[in-house]
Amino acid sequence: MNSPGDVWGMSDDDAVETFYTTERWQNWLDRLAEEELDPEHEDSARLLLNLQDDAAIAVAKVLAAFDDGTVDEERAVTEVREISDIVLADVAFDDEDKEMLIDGVQTSLVPVFYAAEEYVVGGVVDGDVDEFVRAAADAEAEEDLDAALGYVVQAGTRVVGGERLDIETVEALDYGLVSEWVNGLDSLQSAVEDPEVVEEED
Repeated sequence: MNSPGDVWGMSDDDAVETFYTTERWQNWLDRLAEEELDPEHEDSARLLLNLQDDAAIAVAKVLAAFDDGTVDEERAVTEVREISDIVLADVAFDDEDKEMLIDGVQTSLVPVFYAAEEYVVGGVVDGDVDEFVRAAADAEAEEDLDAALGYVVQAGTRVVGGERLDIETVEALDYGLVSEWVNGLDSLQSAVEDPEVVEEED
């Protein structure tokens, strides 16, 4: 018996929702280009967070589709990488301050993509999310950034699995790459718990 996709000349794979698009990312960038951004101002901070959360939600939707069998491992990895390619591509603004702000968002999302891929391929890593975060901070202090990112990614798989970041552990982090990466995991945590699409405001 033909599947519904076969009837319409599509494979089941084609019928899977589009998780994220270049156009969606560009719409957010256009918003940023039009706004007077001040990260200390609530509206600007919310816009940047919405941009970050929106990408994390797309990743969470891929993981949910993988968990329920809608997409297989190969397709899930491909989808995560496609979102990553869109979001982490170089962005050029006339305003250097805006470039720095978007670079901060991109930096925060790096471990989100790695953790999602690790989760799809290997599942949830054994361990404690906060211990991984502390180990990452220690590694950063020793200037071993590869190890630091690895620990954050492992923490990220725990977040996908439902373990929550401890706010005290997060707030105790010194500002640096690890704190930015963990900020991305916080977006991932919110997305996993409530994967509602962030509406692009007019």
